[in-house]
Amino acid sequence: MDTLKAILLGIIQGLSEFLPISSSGHLVIAEHLLNFQEGGLAFEVFVHFGSLIAVLLVFRKDIMEMIRALPDIFRLKSPQIPEERKNFAFLDIYIIIASIPAALIGVLLEDTIENIFENHRLALSMLFVTGVIMWSARYTHEKRDRMNGLQAVLIGIAQACAIIPGISRSGSTIVTGLWLGIPRDMVAKFSFILSVPVILGATFLKLVDLIEYPLPKSELLNLIIASVTAMLSGYLAILWILDIIKKQKLEWFGVYCIFIATIGLLLV
Repeated sequence: MDTLKAILLGIIQGLSEFLPISSSGHLVIAEHLLNFQEGGLAFEVFVHFGSLIAVLLVFRKDIMEMIRALPDIFRLKSPQIPEERKNFAFLDIYIIIASIPAALIGVLLEDTIENIFENHRLALSMLFVTGVIMWSARYTHEKRDRMNGLQAVLIGIAQACAIIPGISRSGSTIVTGLWLGIPRDMVAKFSFILSVPVILGATFLKLVDLIEYPLPKSELLNLIIASVTAMLSGYLAILWILDIIKKQKLEWFGVYCIFIATIGLLLV
């Protein structure tokens, strides 16, 4: 992998990981337009790590509070726990619940998922589906002040469906939350924090394979560049999408995904 390739793929991965436009669908198009293949296992480990750092930076205060509230999960009925601390303890519980569907599918169907990712036409077709999902966001309405366990499960199922290449993880989870009536700022925060265990798990699984097949030292610098690029572009992408969600303009990502999917299918 040369330096230019590392930068381009890092930017694409960082932006599309968090914007509701599907990273897998865009990497398929990048392969054809730029005439190169994805960076392989090592690339995935490094850019996922960069994406993880981006989430941790943006939501560092919330994540620290969640860590502090972990012991309170087992004593939520105690009157000594401040209400704010209880809210973060419930958030811990909901993140755990919502992470289970994707974890089960990722572990049980790992080989099948890898084969699915080789189907470029499927990825682009599902990118079109992502466009329809995002367009539907314009018809949602806030109905509740807080989340509950059932909503967390449904958002978790939406995240599990996003294992299919072309389906946006952030898009499917955010729009599912909006259709459930969860406030926009709340479901956005939940969706991005929910990506932490998913990205961490995926990175760990790939890291195990990478340790088994060590990386040539000549590739290390470019992979670090790809990781840093993914972190910076991912950080900016999260800030941008949070602002767009507040302005209720998510449907325009739907128009974009439908357009890109159509072009991609014609190219493939």
